[in-house]
Amino acid sequence: MKYIKFFNEIQNSDIESVGGKNASLGEMYQKLTPLGVRIPFGFAITCDAYKEILSDKNLKLEIEKYLSEIDIDDIGVLQDRAKKIQALIFATPISKEIKDEVREAYKQLSGKCGKDAIDVAVRSSATAEDLPDASFAGQQDTFLNIHGFESLLHHIKLCYASLFTARAISYRQSRGFDHFQVHLSIGVQKMVRSDLASAGVMFSIDTESGFENVVFITAAWGLGENVVGGKVNPDEFYVFKPTLKEGKKPILRRFLGSKLIKSIYGNEQNIRNIPTTKHEQNSFSINDEDILVLAKQAIMIEEHYSKEAGHYQPMDIEWAKDGESGMLFIVQARPETVQSQKIKANVSKIERYFITTPKEKREMLIHGKAVGEKVGSGKVRVIDSIERLRDFQEGEVLVADITDPDWEPAMKKASAIVTNRGGRTCHAAIVAREIGVPAIVGTHDATKILKDGQSVTVSCCEGEAGIVYADELDFSIESIDLKSLKHPNTKIYLNIGNPQHAFSFSFVPNDGVGLARMEFIINNYIKVHPLALLDIYRGKKDVQDYEKIKEIISGYSDAKDFFVKKLTEGIGMIGAAFYPKPVIVRTSDFKSNEYKRLIGGGAYEPDEENPMIGYRGAHRYFTDSFRPAFDWECEALKYVREEMGLDNVKIMIPFVRTLKEGKNVIEILRENGLTQGENSLEVYAMCEVPSNVILAEQFLEIFDGYSIGSNDLTQLTLGVDRDSDLVAEVFDERDEAVMLSIKKVIEVCKAKGKYIGICGQAPSDYPEMTEFLVEEGIDSISLNPDSALKMREVVLEIENKS
Repeated sequence: MKYIKFFNEIQNSDIESVGGKNASLGEMYQKLTPLGVRIPFGFAITCDAYKEILSDKNLKLEIEKYLSEIDIDDIGVLQDRAKKIQALIFATPISKEIKDEVREAYKQLSGKCGKDAIDVAVRSSATAEDLPDASFAGQQDTFLNIHGFESLLHHIKLCYASLFTARAISYRQSRGFDHFQVHLSIGVQKMVRSDLASAGVMFSIDTESGFENVVFITAAWGLGENVVGGKVNPDEFYVFKPTLKEGKKPILRRFLGSKLIKSIYGNEQNIRNIPTTKHEQNSFSINDEDILVLAKQAIMIEEHYSKEAGHYQPMDIEWAKDGESGMLFIVQARPETVQSQKIKANVSKIERYFITTPKEKREMLIHGKAVGEKVGSGKVRVIDSIERLRDFQEGEVLVADITDPDWEPAMKKASAIVTNRGGRTCHAAIVAREIGVPAIVGTHDATKILKDGQSVTVSCCEGEAGIVYADELDFSIESIDLKSLKHPNTKIYLNIGNPQHAFSFSFVPNDGVGLARMEFIINNYIKVHPLALLDIYRGKKDVQDYEKIKEIISGYSDAKDFFVKKLTEGIGMIGAAFYPKPVIVRTSDFKSNEYKRLIGGGAYEPDEENPMIGYRGAHRYFTDSFRPAFDWECEALKYVREEMGLDNVKIMIPFVRTLKEGKNVIEILRENGLTQGENSLEVYAMCEVPSNVILAEQFLEIFDGYSIGSNDLTQLTLGVDRDSDLVAEVFDERDEAVMLSIKKVIEVCKAKGKYIGICGQAPSDYPEMTEFLVEEGIDSISLNPDSALKMREVVLEIENKS
């Protein structure tokens, strides 16, 4: 046939004939189906059919006339002329020859599926689309659940007309594409019955940080258009690629989205949205097996396209699960267009944004999911209809329920974007990244809380959570030139508390993680006291904050499943971000007053006069009341190392007062399958109690090394409460007694061939302390990420002197 090509006749080199989307579908159908990647079969109506329609000289002259009247910054005129062009194209008849070929192709496709007429998806596929440097995400239209030849023909015409929507005209013009050099093919593809299951989008790279070693998956109930269009807050998942390839199960993160609606087959219309049930909202829309299968397919697709391109090529992939067969299908794949361009350009500078206004002066108004890592500020403009876009001014903050791709002309003018609904893989998020505008999606009620004319700051530089603050706050931009950096002999480790920052912080030059605090992970990811979860797991209902806790653990099989999985995710995110560099995870070291602040914690913690030297650290782990909670921590650590394959994770025990405590904890670890030396496991201790110094040789017979906690060591050596203002002037890590203690510990570790590092604040505050540590031969200095670069330079200078 002249105008038809089936997917088994198409490959990537056919873009000029069938457009980017169809070329990719044909390429995958031919090359990846044999490897287990399922692609629904279909056919392409080639660009020759579109060219024939536009061959009418009068039609082309009319289109040119309307295009000449457009200023893409004048949104009203743009929308008006776009509608007129679309009406012209839709009114142009399709030739009998094209109709007959489409009818025959549809008949053949239906027959291949064993039916007279099947449901199909009708997808636009432009020749300038799904390119490595321009996604054209959502610029042309897609139609789902199209049944019968007459309906198919009608939607083909709508697809042709969508090449001249306002958003498509603006997108092409702003990126220098000639309107008449972009041609449209149409893909007709067998529908996947995801209306009976779920669908979504995945990227083979972290979309925000550019971290290459993960697959990022979003999912929601029903057809995928709500995820793509940003109409739902979807479930989110991260999977670690390197150990997945080794056969491990490295699901790093599960986030339960609200998923308030789902798209299903309609009766009178093709598709319609209905509310999801409470059960659906509180359940993940895909299971762990689905997550791992999708991630494996993403890797196969990425590896194939990288080989074809001759360089690393991360991918943006749409998928759907068939509710009838239970099978997973790939319905679209295109090159990722933001992070991949930085990689391709070999960008050697990292740009990091920081809010510099003090925390106590910041007023948080609302939060959601961050898109990008920048900061923007300006006056709010709430947009509740496309007509209001005409009022939008340069530099304003665009606030809306959702953003449609039609809004692209206004998005370019915005200093930031905030929406009620949507996930980080929707079309609006993709366009926001491409144009470099910070965006926060999925805030639920931004349009109610934020008011027209209100000054705000939109911060996407604080991890996965995007935060809108009142007023225009101060912020700074730090540029790091990676090419000019030299590496000192002393290792520079990072202290990482919040797993949400891990991917971003992995780009700060480092040798690993010297301190990942378990209690920070519990605080950020779990939020509930472990003993409250333990009681609920045991069937008790008279637990403080019971209903609130039950809501928090929804989506998991029980309270233990929630605790262990969330802890593995937190540890796993940090372990994966820095893999294969060492990541030292310190087991929980909440003080009783801190534990009490966790949800449900009030019933389980004593009132102590001085929690700093009370019920904390290693002593908790072997008490009858807390031992089961520590067993859960051990289960999570074991899962991270063995099931996820992150054997770079080391364990560190805090506040070990006596040799007996040390031996007890080592035995508990062994009973939980965490045996020193097996699978390269090393177990360190914090050196923060004077007994750790006095009995250093004996402690180092038990542990594989020390990390000096200079804050507690100073407090206990000098007998000073570091939280008391009355004796604050006495607290000084540079005191001779503290320095002699550190010197002795370094000497003992060196003599015994054991690891010795420091993870306290002292080296950041006092250059003379850093000089002392380097000269004594400490293995590593672990710091907060914002101090690491400066410390690297200081250490290099000291090493060069000596």
